[in-house]
Amino acid sequence: MPPMWAGIHDVAESRPGAGREGDIHGGDTMRALVIDDSKAMRIILKQILQSVGGTVEEAGNGKEGLEKLKTMGQADLVLVDWNMPEMNGLEFVRAVRANPTYRKLPVMMVTTETESSQMGKALAAGANEYVMKPFTKDVIQEKLKILGIK
Repeated sequence: MPPMWAGIHDVAESRPGAGREGDIHGGDTMRALVIDDSKAMRIILKQILQSVGGTVEEAGNGKEGLEKLKTMGQADLVLVDWNMPEMNGLEFVRAVRANPTYRKLPVMMVTTETESSQMGKALAAGANEYVMKPFTKDVIQEKLKILGIK
């Protein structure tokens, strides 16, 4: 693990939603929300999540994502891009963490932002995990395990 990543899991484990164990809802299907302004990226993430048995809702920006959270009922995970129109991913994370209903909802930032300072901002805002694009299916699956989701 490169030095800049040292301790990231310690930080993530102190985040809301960390330490969840076992299957979601006692064996029910994981319900995820993928928020990205790139339709292609939403499709890729949707396929990965479906391959591990999840169902996926989609939104094209943070504002749509907040609305989708309200209408989809129970969500078990959110994967959100940083750079989007109307409401970016960082603003979305802050809005989610400000709402008591979603304080424990696991949020994974999936972004092209590669600076460690950006990762720090996302984690400080309440993201549980941080994935840099491009990524592999294995990376997403490993992050799900870290979050205790699959």
